[in-house]
Amino acid sequence: MTERWPTKDDLASARKRFEAAIPGWEAPAAFGVGLPGTSDTADADSTSFPVVNRRSGYLSAVVLATVCGHASGTRTYRLSADELAEAVRLMSPAEACTDVGHPNMTAWRGILAEIGGTGRRAVAVFVGDPGDPVADAHDARFRRLLDGQGA
Repeated sequence: MTERWPTKDDLASARKRFEAAIPGWEAPAAFGVGLPGTSDTADADSTSFPVVNRRSGYLSAVVLATVCGHASGTRTYRLSADELAEAVRLMSPAEACTDVGHPNMTAWRGILAEIGGTGRRAVAVFVGDPGDPVADAHDARFRRLLDGQGA
């Protein structure tokens, strides 16, 4: 039987289970998954982030962190198609809850469709605290979007 989380309480319970499984877990102030430009070495300014989560989407954040091995702080991770597919798989029971939208799942599937079979990688950005130093160029791009300075 496939697991399903049809209620908001089920979503909260799932989030708590994922959080408990990561020693030292601290929810990020912001996070997102981006699609770099047309090559793995493309300039970070060409990275698009379909969803920018600011103090929201905590179930998606902890599921993504589970796949990346992230526990706290500010950091970026390159994600293969297989890794992003695993995040989608882990989050898929949440779609049984129709009381909330699932913009991260929509974005992750869109990115997966772009990178699947190409060798390209997505990038996950976690910002632990907006006052943290910028981790890299992808983090800088993400923060410009957080501040409303990037398109």
